[in-house]
Parts: sequence; structure tokens; C-alpha cells
Amino acid sequence: MNLTVERVKYIIATIIYGTVGMCLRFVNLPSEIVAMCRGIFGSAFILMFLTFRHQKPDREAIRKNLKWLVIGGVSLGLNWIFLFAAYIHTTVAIASLCNYMAPIIVILIAPVVLRERLDKRKMFCVAAAFLGIILVSGFWNGSVGNISGVFMGLAAAVFFVVIVICNRKLTDIQALDKSVIQLAISALTILPYVLVQNLGTALTLDLKSVLFVLILGIVHTGIAYCLYFSGMSTLPVQTVAILGYIEPVVSVLCSAIFLREHMGIAGWCGAVLIIGAALISETMKPEKAEVTET
Repeated sequence: MNLTVERVKYIIATIIYGTVGMCLRFVNLPSEIVAMCRGIFGSAFILMFLTFRHQKPDREAIRKNLKWLVIGGVSLGLNWIFLFAAYIHTTVAIASLCNYMAPIIVILIAPVVLRERLDKRKMFCVAAAFLGIILVSGFWNGSVGNISGVFMGLAAAVFFVVIVICNRKLTDIQALDKSVIQLAISALTILPYVLVQNLGTALTLDLKSVLFVLILGIVHTGIAYCLYFSGMSTLPVQTVAILGYIEPVVSVLCSAIFLREHMGIAGWCGAVLIIGAALISETMKPEKAEVTET
């Protein structure tokens, strides 16, 4: 299997991820129920995929990494709760862009959490991204729903950062093994919230909602995760970083074209700032250490 095929698989996965928010708009169910179903169906699909390939999860590797898998799975569940709620309280574009503040947050906390030296040049990316958030939020319009959606999207970004950190801590474990565990834990994390929010509430099920929930669980989670990890396995890190930003671009375009969500000139400028800042920060070459003469 050549590199071109792996690149195509990764691109398909990022495009699929980018359409999550659009599909959610066609589901007549509380967002937390959809998020829980995504974890259940996604983990079940990956288990079936492993069985089809005559593979079994590596129990020893899972046991060795259990702490970080649990924290990552809980964070994934919380990321979905906040992100899916953000899709409801604001536009798909704004929610997606707020969620993609995660790389900028990583820059800010890396010196403390990951013990990585802060590259001062990246602070320009941080400033540009925050300006972008201000532009896309449209807070000067006094839209309370819009602002609440922005904060939910940013909360989702914070938990996305925790997921990134946890996955950096994992060692000697296959990608699909860690995916199936974290997806299952995310579903368990969301379950109590689902029960509290919907206990005694009559839910209306329709064929369209059921169909889209299945699509979100099987296609957007199960299949997309398999393509994502299979595709990125042989790709250079820089290529993964660049292609990963197809997802927010697709989200913004779907929001504008299919959902007719209006962002305005300021919103589009903010989108460019956020995506551009995050992309540059991830592809920027490390800062060279200064050489002092003795």
C-alpha cells in the first residue's frame, strides 16, 4: 500500500469529520444522546472491524495504559457534550472554529504540562487566533445564544487538548485498540448526563433521526476512525498537521452552503485567522537555540 493511498484515506476521514455538525442538524434528538450513541456505535464498529481482521485487542497494552485511556475517554465524552451543544446554540461554523482553538491552547500550556520550551514566535499565532475568535463570535451584536455557543465550543477545545495530552502519554498500544477503549469510555461518561437531562422526558423518534444517528455512529466515528488512524500511520507529521485542517474548512463550507448559516465578512476573516494561525503554529519549524560566544 503506497503513500498516496494512505494520504487519500486520511483526507477522506477529515472530510467525514467536517460534516458532523451538518448531520447533527438533521437529528431530532438531544445532542447528548447523539454523542452517547456515537461512542457506542463507533466502538462496536471498530470491534467488528478487528474481528473481521482476526485481531484481538491487546489486553496487556490496554492494562499498561489504562489510566491515560480512561482520562482520554472521559475527556472525549466531555468534548462531544460541549461541542454538540455548541452546534445547537450557535452556527456549525463558529462551533467548529472554537473547537479548533485546541492547537493554540496547547501552545500556551505546553511549557507547563508537556515540559516543552515555548516558541515565542508562536505567540503571534496565539494573538491571531484570539482575534479570530472575537471576529467569529460577533459578541458586539449582543447575541446571548451565540456567545453561549462560543463558550461551549471553547470548553470542547479544552477537553480536546486533554485528549491530545493523554494520547501523547500512551505507549506501545495499537491505534484501533486505544480508539475502541476511549470511545467506549466516552459513551459511559455521557450516560449519567443523558439520564439526568432526559429522565421522564418523552423522546420523539423518527426515521430520519435514527438514520442520521446511525450514520454519525458508524460512518463518522467507526469508519472515519479506522481511515484516520490507518491513513496517518505512514504519513509525515507535517503532512498530518496540514491535512488535518481540511476538517474545519469543510465544516465552515457546509455551514455556509448547505445550512445557509450567515457569517458575514468579519466572521470569514476570523475563520481565516483561526485556521491559518493553528496551521502555521503546527507546521512552523522549531526555533533554533541561540549560540553564545565564550
